[in-house]
Amino acid sequence: MSDTVEIKVPDIGDFKDIDVIEVLVKPGDTVAKEASLITVESDKATMEIPSPEAGVVKELKLKVGDKVSEGTPIMLLELATAGAAQPQAPATPAAAATPASPPAAKEGAAAAGISQSAAPAAAPTAVSGSADLHAEVVVLGAGPGGYTAAFRAADLGKKVVLIERHATLGGVCLNVGCIPSKALLHAAKVVTEAEEMAHSGIAFGKPNIDIDKLRGWKDAVVGRLTKGLVGLAKQRKVTTLQGVGKFESPNGIAVETAEGVKRVSFDYCIIAAGSRVARIPGFPYEDPRLMDSTGALQLADIPRRLLVIGGGIIGLEMACVYDALGAKVTVVEMADGLIPGADRDLIRPLAKRIEKRYEAIYLNTKVAKLEPKAEGLLATFEGEVKPQQQMFNRVLMAVGRRPNGADIGAEHAGVAVDARGFISVDKQQRSNVPHIFAIGDVCGEPMLAHKATHEAKVAAETIAGHKVAFDAMTIPSVAYTDPEVAWMGLTETEAKKQGIEYDKASFPWAASGRALSIGRDEGVTKLLYDKATKRILGAGIVGVNAGELIAELVLALEMGADMEDIGLTIHPHPTLSETPFFAAEMALGSITDLYVPKK
Repeated sequence: MSDTVEIKVPDIGDFKDIDVIEVLVKPGDTVAKEASLITVESDKATMEIPSPEAGVVKELKLKVGDKVSEGTPIMLLELATAGAAQPQAPATPAAAATPASPPAAKEGAAAAGISQSAAPAAAPTAVSGSADLHAEVVVLGAGPGGYTAAFRAADLGKKVVLIERHATLGGVCLNVGCIPSKALLHAAKVVTEAEEMAHSGIAFGKPNIDIDKLRGWKDAVVGRLTKGLVGLAKQRKVTTLQGVGKFESPNGIAVETAEGVKRVSFDYCIIAAGSRVARIPGFPYEDPRLMDSTGALQLADIPRRLLVIGGGIIGLEMACVYDALGAKVTVVEMADGLIPGADRDLIRPLAKRIEKRYEAIYLNTKVAKLEPKAEGLLATFEGEVKPQQQMFNRVLMAVGRRPNGADIGAEHAGVAVDARGFISVDKQQRSNVPHIFAIGDVCGEPMLAHKATHEAKVAAETIAGHKVAFDAMTIPSVAYTDPEVAWMGLTETEAKKQGIEYDKASFPWAASGRALSIGRDEGVTKLLYDKATKRILGAGIVGVNAGELIAELVLALEMGADMEDIGLTIHPHPTLSETPFFAAEMALGSITDLYVPKK
């Protein structure tokens, strides 16, 4: 007599009440073990639920449109009798199991120094001693680079252990960096846009800011993403281990967990240890009124006066948030301009706007001393134009980040770390120890999540035997200020310093119908190109949504596009996306939306 069992939805991570979008079987069907039964979809992912047993479908317990969670009945299955021919699940096409490599991981690029053998990276010697866990690939750090490396390696069939010191996956970017800051910047943009609509005849009252509710919304955004990562790790059977990991040997890492030390042995390791906030020595860091970017994102309160030390991207993004929420902001920068890495013509519209909004911006100036007082932090300045001592309710330290290469016991594995904490790697992301790779902030500038994720796939695919290399022609940079500033490829500053001949075309947004219609015509789109071939060399944009617009020009550079390629591509009208098109037409001398005298 055959046994009948009830098949239920298995553990699917933190997903609950997700929609059934497809039922793949019907009563009477014979199913193989691991054959897909239903397809479910959340707002983050689509997945198929497999059968844990082989047999015949007797009764379905759900239909398309139902919502399911772990434990929801799917069907009654009459198990196949012992000795009966077992149905086989259809083979998965190889193409589906191995997604295409990203553009930065170019196949067969001998010029990039890739071995032409498809064999996996050189395997390490056998692990000696005992370990609590063994992994084919261990990833140290679960930021964007780390979890991407872990998931890609798992997709390629590797047994993966992912080590993260914090309670949630996602690293600095998801938890206390990119994502929460963009949530708050969106809130700031809503506030300032509402203010500025008064010029167009629509006036709102002063906003009533519920700081607790705003903080809760920001945290909910972060939580949604980090929970999604937990689910993705479970689906890929990636083992996650929370604790501080340090190398004990070339094939072993000790992890300090809440339950004590756990030792992990590995065949290969990918270091994704990230970076930390840089500090100026001698400041009163024990005083909670002195914040770093993590503290600023906690949004404890809205200070009456805020001093931002550092006029780079992080400092100006947080200044933008606190200004919109009502703080009087002062920015201090040691260099002679804000965001030193960008061309000055791109920074001018930003500087002009924030000079009107902020209390003060001091360039060529540094904070020599911060003294804790009952009423605030007393700042003493030094510089060409030395400001008077001033009292601030809070001070934000935003003077950059430092890699964590020196904090992971790398010397016990023989991995070379330089004096700044960086780990040198080749184009396959290998360190000087062939079976240990490094990605992200810890292996060099720029410290950007989108660089780390591409490096992560290169490392994982190299370990799996793919012929790939990190060979990106450019890595775009974006300041999510108001207005945004974005640039990629060659800058004018670099071209002049290196003696590279170039020509440029700058399209002013004052001639853009879309920019005028949203009341933000201060922007500029600039293209740098080769004088002889007119091939694009670099680009910069300042204006609303510049970070979204720069992607087209990154692709143009990667594909070797020239001004004609961009200028003959039909762009939708009226949009801000037209502005690179107009700049290319200026380079070609064919623009009609402006009058440009012939040279």
